[in-house]
Amino acid sequence: MNQAFLTGISGIQATQFAIDNNANNLANLNTVGFRASNTEFASLFEEKLNDANRGPVNSTVGIGVRVQATATDLSRGVAILGDRTTDLAIGDDGWFGISNGIDTLFTRAGNFNFDSQRDLVTEDGFHVLGTLGNNITNNVLTPPLAEVKLGDVAGQQPLNFPETLTYPVQPTTQASFIGNLGFENVPRSMSATIISPQSDRNNLRLVFTQSAVQPPQGISWDITATTGNANSSVIYDTQTGTAVFDSSGGLVSTTLPTLDNDGAPVSVNLGNGFDGVISVPNTPVTASSSADGQIQGDLIGYAISQNAEVIATFSNGAQSSIGKIAVYHFQNDQGLERVTGSRFSVSSNSGDPIFFKNAAGENILGTAVYTSQLEGSNVKFEVGLTELIILQRTFDANSKSITTSDQMIQKALDMDA
Repeated sequence: MNQAFLTGISGIQATQFAIDNNANNLANLNTVGFRASNTEFASLFEEKLNDANRGPVNSTVGIGVRVQATATDLSRGVAILGDRTTDLAIGDDGWFGISNGIDTLFTRAGNFNFDSQRDLVTEDGFHVLGTLGNNITNNVLTPPLAEVKLGDVAGQQPLNFPETLTYPVQPTTQASFIGNLGFENVPRSMSATIISPQSDRNNLRLVFTQSAVQPPQGISWDITATTGNANSSVIYDTQTGTAVFDSSGGLVSTTLPTLDNDGAPVSVNLGNGFDGVISVPNTPVTASSSADGQIQGDLIGYAISQNAEVIATFSNGAQSSIGKIAVYHFQNDQGLERVTGSRFSVSSNSGDPIFFKNAAGENILGTAVYTSQLEGSNVKFEVGLTELIILQRTFDANSKSITTSDQMIQKALDMDA
């Protein structure tokens, strides 16, 4: 009967713990990034039963139950539409890293925002960790980057993005032309918009006239190239040269030198053979051009790609990556130590955080990151409620066993009297 008491008491204690744990799960049904924990039980003691007449019997008797562990449910939570572009959700395996300068924690809750210092932080001020592009100096982009490579695990740092940022002017260095001059002795012209060091949109104009002296085969055109402001009211430079075409109309050579574009040199590319300017008869006369360079632009805003790149967009239409949010992985996610319902710390069971690598040995995220989305709690209400009912009945059964044992002891004492 004493054993019955111990069994009932241990059952009540273990079941009460499970009820509290399950209630905590249900209470965090709407907590972003919450990870449910499941209670695991084990027998307190077990004794094998033997029968001297029939030999060993495959049955045991225990004297109670204990809580063996609480296992974290690592299943993905429900997707929630976020209110901000800085609301992030990890598509597959992985954890965001956050730090308060002392402790580094890991979470699936991506409800981030910018603080007054333009740091990307959690709602309670933890800094989001990642790799900066180091391409900003005095609020000027230097230089634009298509992608920021994820650095080493130990080198991740708080992410800061300035409120004002300038995309520097990139003067034109080369203008390319494509077209057909035809074969008639008629002047032809082509033009291109080029960017000056002062971020002005200037004009480069080419005028072709057939040379007075022609080669034995093919055709030669004299070129007059002029750079000036947009309406050509101010001329910065004028250069001349010659373009020679073979008998089929393909460009053989050109002697046009570099021109001055209000303080910056710009070269003219007429192509080679039939991949640029040609001189072919009985074919429509055409002209088109392209030029590199970019005018100065001011920051419009930031966006985050599925590769967790932080992209700055500017008023001139240009974009540049300036950082990447890190996504960490572990050898044993189940071994992470719970700090809060949605935050975990490294333990000896989880191992140190790592980054996945591609075939080239570069660090990669290993998962997509979705913007304007959040990962909600992975608690399933119907499952939690059902388990709560079962646990409550288990509690009642253990309580009843104690009451029954007490009644039996009382009857035994009465019989002795």
